[in-house]
Amino acid sequence: MPASAVFASSNTALITGGASGIGLALAKRCAAQGMQLAIVDIDPDTLARAKAELSKDGAAEVQTYAVDVAKDEEWAKLKADVLKRFGSVELLALNAGTAGKGSQWGEKAGFEKILGTNLWGVIHGLNAFVPVLQQQKKQAAIVVTGSKQGITNPPGSPAYNASKAAVKTLAEHLDYDLRDDKNLSVHLLVPGWTFTGMTGGGPSAAREKPAGAWSPEQVVGYLVDKMEHDKFYVICPDNDVDEQTDKKRMLWSVGDILEERPALTRWRDEYKDEAKAWMERTKV
Repeated sequence: MPASAVFASSNTALITGGASGIGLALAKRCAAQGMQLAIVDIDPDTLARAKAELSKDGAAEVQTYAVDVAKDEEWAKLKADVLKRFGSVELLALNAGTAGKGSQWGEKAGFEKILGTNLWGVIHGLNAFVPVLQQQKKQAAIVVTGSKQGITNPPGSPAYNASKAAVKTLAEHLDYDLRDDKNLSVHLLVPGWTFTGMTGGGPSAAREKPAGAWSPEQVVGYLVDKMEHDKFYVICPDNDVDEQTDKKRMLWSVGDILEERPALTRWRDEYKDEAKAWMERTKV
């Protein structure tokens, strides 16, 4: 069966960052299938609103957990309660994330917060539940949310970019390590420009979704489609950037290494014309 078969009424989904944005959209997709939901987020009020909404959407059961995913001890409690309550987990979505402004050099707290949530939140989640999913001996899927910033590495957010680059590497290794396990699939979800709380969206947004951005529901729909085809890399386009442009940007970034150029040349003034011309003539 394809990886998308985990979206079934008899199954349980555990989703971090599940009370808003892409996480909530994924939870709604699961609820529509009558799944049981373990929704993890850090804010109790946001969780309460999400629970009320998901209960109306058809979820068989919704349990919420106010958890700081950066703290390993909180994962131990979460794991124990989820397994006691639901018995198994068929969809593990490690989606919780945070971002910071500026370069943050010299700001230890900023690096710790971003790496704690974005990277250690994934490491703790995988260490807690991968052995569980292996022991279940039934079909399950792991979705890890990365970012294009962890691939093309635009300047301005070193902590965020580093966290998402590391998440990409972790997911790739996990997929390789589980390659012989026919019951488990791994998927690296890389959203494009998506209108969420991190980008000015969400329930309290003061503006409408920009035309260039995708909605969280579009991202989830794209994810499910890729899971139907058992794809590991889920590199989402948006209404401004198509798949071909994404691929060219990734190739140019790798070219910095292969051509021994300085770092991040796509954003350097002395390389802008060359990069633009290369993008225009290159076919992928």
